[in-house]
Amino acid sequence: MQENYQPLAIEQDVQQLWEDTGAFKASESSSATKYYCLSMFPYPSGKLHMGHVRNYTIGDVISRYQRMLGKNVLQPMGWDAFGLPAENAAMQHGVHPADWTYSNIDYMRDQLKRLGFGYDWDREIATCDPEYYRWEQWFFLKLLDKGLVYKKTAPVNWCPNDMTVLANEQVIDGCCWRCDTQVERKEISQWFLKITAYADELLTSLDTLDGWPEQVKTMQANWIGRSEGVEMDFAVPALGAPVRIYTTRPDTLMGVTYLAVAAEHPLALKAAETSADIQAFIDECKRMETSEAAMETMEKRGIASGINAVHPITGEEVPVWIANFVLMGYGTGAVMAVPAHDQRDYEFAKKYGIAIKQVIFAADADCSEQAYTVKGILKNSGAFDGLSSAEAFGKIAETLEQDGKGERKTNFRLRDWGVSRQRYWGAPIPVIYCDDCGTVPVPEQDLPVTLPRDVVLDGSQSPLVAHPTFSKTTCPSCGKPARRETDTFDTFMESSWYFAKFACKDSESMLDSRASHWLPVDYYIGGIEHAILHLLYARFYTKLLRDEGLVTCDEPFKKLLTQGMVLKDGTKMSKSKGNTVDPQGLIEQYGADTVRLFIMFAAPPEQSLEWSDSGVEGASRFLKRLWRQVYLHVQAGGSTTALDKAALTEEQKAVRRHTHQTIQKTSHDMGVRTIFNTAIAANMELVNTLGKFTDDSDNSKAVRQEVLEAIVLMLSPMVPHICHQLWIELGHSETLANVAWPAFDESALVQDELELVVQVNGKLRGKIVVSATASTEEIQAIALNDAHIVAFLEGKPVKKIIVVPKKLVSIVV
Repeated sequence: MQENYQPLAIEQDVQQLWEDTGAFKASESSSATKYYCLSMFPYPSGKLHMGHVRNYTIGDVISRYQRMLGKNVLQPMGWDAFGLPAENAAMQHGVHPADWTYSNIDYMRDQLKRLGFGYDWDREIATCDPEYYRWEQWFFLKLLDKGLVYKKTAPVNWCPNDMTVLANEQVIDGCCWRCDTQVERKEISQWFLKITAYADELLTSLDTLDGWPEQVKTMQANWIGRSEGVEMDFAVPALGAPVRIYTTRPDTLMGVTYLAVAAEHPLALKAAETSADIQAFIDECKRMETSEAAMETMEKRGIASGINAVHPITGEEVPVWIANFVLMGYGTGAVMAVPAHDQRDYEFAKKYGIAIKQVIFAADADCSEQAYTVKGILKNSGAFDGLSSAEAFGKIAETLEQDGKGERKTNFRLRDWGVSRQRYWGAPIPVIYCDDCGTVPVPEQDLPVTLPRDVVLDGSQSPLVAHPTFSKTTCPSCGKPARRETDTFDTFMESSWYFAKFACKDSESMLDSRASHWLPVDYYIGGIEHAILHLLYARFYTKLLRDEGLVTCDEPFKKLLTQGMVLKDGTKMSKSKGNTVDPQGLIEQYGADTVRLFIMFAAPPEQSLEWSDSGVEGASRFLKRLWRQVYLHVQAGGSTTALDKAALTEEQKAVRRHTHQTIQKTSHDMGVRTIFNTAIAANMELVNTLGKFTDDSDNSKAVRQEVLEAIVLMLSPMVPHICHQLWIELGHSETLANVAWPAFDESALVQDELELVVQVNGKLRGKIVVSATASTEEIQAIALNDAHIVAFLEGKPVKKIIVVPKKLVSIVV
């Protein structure tokens, strides 16, 4: 055995062994219990960052631990490879997005292998591969046929620089998350998936996700946003059609003093026909983003439309205002405003001098300074006076229903998923437009619709729009000239089912029975930033796949771990802050195991990890110390005799007890708590204990062998390379990846004697050693007769004596 730990040489040899032996290949034919562990796959940006390293190390540790428990583990890896960054990089570097992407994939794959992650590389997927996205196109057409896909014109967040639609989460402080350009509101025709058809199930099935953090389930529930309310019509004679609104507070209906409509509402557009000021306001609204978060923080502005609506119960005229805080894409594009009982309506009414009418009262009800938003008793409400808010809900709803002016309705905040993107580097949407036949699906035999390579990316519109052979085609139905859809899919489409394709990458269909074998994923690991959209879309897609008969599970992920960020100097690592740490440099300097150990030891998985150079050095020193302990043991001849438990000395028993206590604790931390830093700390303490154990008898060598083997096995999920080599040096020939997790010996935990501390009047005065089976009376007698303790009693009578089992004796005099 080499005296000094040489991580780079060891890691290269061990990784080659894993590859040669197919150590991490998963098989559906195994009789062992399946375990599917998956970390969210990366975008191939060029190189790994420390957030990647933390995410994938956590997943690898869990996978290796479960494999040691005898599970048949699937841990795959792939690439979320489409997206706008590749287009921007192509323009910046003068390369094709595909070339840039695949070059990055090659580099990052090597980095992942250098870190020793135990992936089944035979299942590797890149979402930009036509053999992957052809099935996405195929499934889209299935959904189109079932009526779960449709196209409509809708207001969107539009980045004029990147020339594409942005999701609300991609708009930060009114600007594009990538280029920081001011976002505009624009109406375009785009494709939608009808996720709202599954809103109720997406909400109720959250209750089945016992392995998910409550925080994430709450975020999803709030995003779906189920509410009970009343939908009603306010007649608008000037428009010739009513304005429909939805409210969860029909008890405040008699306090309505104005309506507010979106700038795109038909009423607003009619009012603009005769008013340049209204048209200017509408144009201004188009330059605003569409997210609800922006609506909450921006200045509330509006303009009177000059059109009145008719209250559905009183018949009174109610002015209609055009307001920037109402969006056409949310609800009906119109709201009833009750300034006395809604703070936003109150501020708007105060600003523009609109009447405020209080109709809900309680002891503390006061609308002089702000809206009174809690429920109470109705007044100023005609026939509904004296009713509670709850009673008025039902009575007002019933009145509207009888008059044919409204109805009770359950609504959801969730909106259908817009999947169109006006960019090149994405999966083409597989439809054709024919002047005679309308919208025609691309025939299945013509899939996949692939991207042309001969394009020029200049940052303006998608090159697919003007591409001569892509945009122009023939109609599959009538054979006449037709136009191909030039939008591509939102990249969330690819990441919403990749976990299923990993199970059957080589299938000649979208999915086969192997997907049902492996799904749901037993443990899914990724950042909290994906808590809403990615996870929601993946859940939705799973239900779509289920209903198409492609999978049998209802939910994709059984257990979810959202790991914390990696911080440096208290802030998130990022290139813009100049505080990143290059994993590759650390691997070259210290070895992959040191990086892995620090990542797992520095903080529990869910908490943020503060980067520490000294912490990395400390991890390296510990591995060298562990190597040294094995080296000294091997140099001393190792263990040549079997452990004789009957002949153990008290010191030997104590070392064995510590060993099996550590196995017990580490098993609980790893398997139940999923807390790895405490498991590592416990093994570090055990190494310290072993360092103080100097007995060189044959039985002590056997004890030392047992301790070292246990440490190597327990640390192997975290630092697999060094542990594999140490396992070999300890006299074993089998690959450590196939060795079972150690079991603790109950008999080793039994103590013949216990050391108890003794307090006199609350102060520590000594220690006593008693039999582990001693009774309370015997312990009290030993304490009172101990010569050292007697000196502190000073001959005073004992008032009370308390024995805390296995801990202390407290004497009060």
